[in-house]
Amino acid sequence: MADQTAMGNDFEKKAEKKLNGWGLFGSKYEDAAELYDKAANCFKLGKNLVTALCSATRGSGFNSSLVHPENLNPGDRAGAIYIKLANCHLKLESKHEAASAYVDAANCYKKISVQDATWSLNQAVNLFLEIGRLNMAARYCKELGELYEQEQDFEKAMDYFERAADLFESEEVTTSANQCKQKIAQFAAQLEQYPKATEIFEAIARKSMNNNLLKYSVKGILLNAGICQLCRGDVVAITNSLERYQELDPTFSGTREYKLLADLAASMEEEDVGKFTDVIKEYDSMTRLVYFLYVNCMS
Repeated sequence: MADQTAMGNDFEKKAEKKLNGWGLFGSKYEDAAELYDKAANCFKLGKNLVTALCSATRGSGFNSSLVHPENLNPGDRAGAIYIKLANCHLKLESKHEAASAYVDAANCYKKISVQDATWSLNQAVNLFLEIGRLNMAARYCKELGELYEQEQDFEKAMDYFERAADLFESEEVTTSANQCKQKIAQFAAQLEQYPKATEIFEAIARKSMNNNLLKYSVKGILLNAGICQLCRGDVVAITNSLERYQELDPTFSGTREYKLLADLAASMEEEDVGKFTDVIKEYDSMTRLVYFLYVNCMS
């Protein structure tokens, strides 16, 4: 590990020397970029060796905190080097390579600093957009959404999943766009924005009916939309929605999902909490979202 760190330091110093020296037609940035890449790889390898050592010595009585990655921060060093590498690529007007370096930096930062990871990914997204790599921009917008989801920042997570969904749709990557939209609807429901969640779920269901690969998922999507309606406490709205859902998908009325929604609506209209609870228990394949909304409907 020490050898890798020393090698990384040496490559970094050589890169800095190249940048501070004189070179023809950007050659110093090319040379520095190559050296920074080698330095970053050394620091990443050092991080992996530290992690392996910590795992190997766990439970042995050895004080692994002395070589813990958070104390030595080789991942942090690697991330910082990738930022320098990205800057070299920008000097060379190699935006794709710069964006890739920012992605590498983000991967190094993820377990150390979410703030630095999101900043790096944002730089990558902006560069991919500039060069028209919309699919790559969508991919990393989705990744940004996932990072904010881990931080329980659902508002920001929604923003990035919305951007990802729009970009995936522009590239006609329907499955990925729908996955992002379902995440947006889930966050909207968790934030008790039920009308927004309902609207998104219903829109996904309508589009999915025209896709042979996706139409089989429609009943689950309509279930989520219906549950959002129930959480608004409007029995008339859910009754009207069930009629619309049957028009959208004629097979829906014969599904367990339809029966669940109809029974829940009936129990709410009767104000029968016991029946409501029993109906939920009978439905033995609740999704996480259904369970979440069940708790909210009961509160």
